[in-house]
Amino acid sequence: MTEPIRWGILGTGNIAGSFATGLQSVEDAQLVAVGSRTKGTADVFGDRFNIARRHASYDALAGDKEVDAIYVATPHSYHKENSILCLEAGKAVLCEKPFAINIGEAEKIVACARERGIFLMEAMWTRFLPALVQVRQWLSDGAIGEVRMLAADFGFRANVNPDGRLFNPSLGGGGLLDVGIYPVSLASLVFAEQPSRISGLADIGDTGVDEQGAMVLGYDSGQIAILYCAVRTNTPMEATIMGTEGSIRIESPFWKAASATLSVNGKDLVRTELPFEGNGYNYEAADVGRCLRAGLLENETMPLEETLGIMRTLDSIRAHWGLRYPAD
Repeated sequence: MTEPIRWGILGTGNIAGSFATGLQSVEDAQLVAVGSRTKGTADVFGDRFNIARRHASYDALAGDKEVDAIYVATPHSYHKENSILCLEAGKAVLCEKPFAINIGEAEKIVACARERGIFLMEAMWTRFLPALVQVRQWLSDGAIGEVRMLAADFGFRANVNPDGRLFNPSLGGGGLLDVGIYPVSLASLVFAEQPSRISGLADIGDTGVDEQGAMVLGYDSGQIAILYCAVRTNTPMEATIMGTEGSIRIESPFWKAASATLSVNGKDLVRTELPFEGNGYNYEAADVGRCLRAGLLENETMPLEETLGIMRTLDSIRAHWGLRYPAD
């Protein structure tokens, strides 16, 4: 492709607005269409972001010939249905995390993309931020020696609303899939594999979702990740990667980090400030554009096999907690 990547957004909620804002900072991308369940909400979103093509159904957006790629921004309980709709229409898909409710759903989405030879990626935007790119480089360079431990958390306090997305089991509510995905995905990035042992516990609230939970992930070479998440408790939102020769601290909030500190034994601290342009969502959008221009079917930084591995880990954590969703 030599022309700008033409984006459509499926959904009009808060995360859709964040992605639309991020696209404004991507030079070779255009937001050309939005799809909603009603014309009214599509028009409101279209007016907000100056989008010309406004569709009153997701099917209409998927069938829009003026769209190259679609960002799926609906609640995770709809990701399988919405992503497959777009893939079957021949559209490249960037699906908001978590990728699906469970591994069964995730495998169906990936199989659809692979059968049709169409680009697909989980939208773990944190991985593409400049600060996390630097952290990945430090790890690749062996700056802290052999990585042995990770501590990371993401929690906030929300008011209980049984009908809201966060507290509704039918929508995959609770801390793990909403924000726990961030530290779990970080652990996957840091250790480059999925855990072989899982321990932990969760507080299951009155609506049947995890209001807070803790996880200890163990790996074959003895590494350990200590993670926790919550939707009823504020947490520091920091991450520390510990190795045999030093440590890396990703400063709060680590999931949208603009700085990181490298501490190597016997040397001065190295603090790197890498504030991002735009709102941060632009980096993953730009990288999807790079992949499409190169004819790639998946992204090297967030490959599909890793997405599936993370989904299996999330399922295992829920099984350990005794947490099930209707979709299971």
